Amino acid sequence: MTTQPTYRILISGGGTGGHIYPAIAIANAWKEKHPASEILFVGALGKMEMQKVPEAGYPIKGLPVAGLQRSLSLENLSFPFKLLKSLRIASKIVKDFRPDAVIGVGGYASGPVLYAAQNKGIPTLLQEQNSYAGLTNKLLAKKAKAICVAYPGMEKFFPAEKIQVTGNPVRKDILDLSGKKDKALAHFGLVEDRKTILVLGGSLGARTLNQAVLKDKKALEKSGYQVLWQCGKFYFKEMLEKLEASGLKHIHLREFIREMDLAYAAADVIVSRAGALSVSELSLVGKPVIFIPSPNVAEDHQTKNAMAYVDHQAAMLLKDSEAVGQLKSKVDELMQDAALASALGENMKKLAKPNAALAIVEEIEKLIK
Repeated sequence: MTTQPTYRILISGGGTGGHIYPAIAIANAWKEKHPASEILFVGALGKMEMQKVPEAGYPIKGLPVAGLQRSLSLENLSFPFKLLKSLRIASKIVKDFRPDAVIGVGGYASGPVLYAAQNKGIPTLLQEQNSYAGLTNKLLAKKAKAICVAYPGMEKFFPAEKIQVTGNPVRKDILDLSGKKDKALAHFGLVEDRKTILVLGGSLGARTLNQAVLKDKKALEKSGYQVLWQCGKFYFKEMLEKLEASGLKHIHLREFIREMDLAYAAADVIVSRAGALSVSELSLVGKPVIFIPSPNVAEDHQTKNAMAYVDHQAAMLLKDSEAVGQLKSKVDELMQDAALASALGENMKKLAKPNAALAIVEEIEKLIK
């Protein structure tokens, strides 16, 4: 009888779902292959990883680190003090946990943790979700042993010899949606005789997407559609009040959707921001998508994420500045052209990387061995 080797894996980063969910997917894939391992997360205090990681069943420690505000702000005065304190705490965590490898997924917390690990000679791996690399990962790349990316052409940010194009790891439950549609319709209170539009603005919400649905809500229902609409926690109260005043029956508002496999299974057309995780998940889902990239991100990277699919005839693009007032016409275009909708979905699946988490696990194994 052979015993499983016990590895100690430290995973750091977060701030948004786009960092957190890939990190959890990596942890799950590692644990599946090496069940005797110990996995510890390190995040930023007050950020969503402090809730989401324990919900996924993993321990997490928090750092007081925060980012610099782009505008003049008194908060920036505390930045160096928070950073120095975080570096001290991160160094102690690395020393006490003694990891075999450290994975950084981007976000404030990964900086101090990977810096501490690199200074101690512990192998580090970066996972970059976007087509435009984040500042933390760019700073850490020089001493990282491997860098896993989702898009080609990342040599402009990272040393080419360290790059592996693995794709973004996603939750396993969306890999197979077959046979889930009836359950999905029942779960969300949807009806069979209406086509379903799924609108996703991310966990925090997207004002433009919400305003676009508000403007077209009556026309969408009148045309025989139903809408499953994740509006985000910042906008839920406002959207609920406006929706209730309209008296519409087939616009189904949700603050947040946890059962994403069911949401995808119910959808005929998906309207979404183009964050890295969303794009990667949607490529696996293989349904017609209208991307409305957020313009409020570094180097307009959401547009770059979306164009990687639009250029392969795998999705449609609607500019943020044109979304309010043009959403329904784009939806109609897909709903009324079954051949176009089918082609987009098929082309989307061709670009999918369903084994991304396992590919990253294999890169971590190489570092340890």
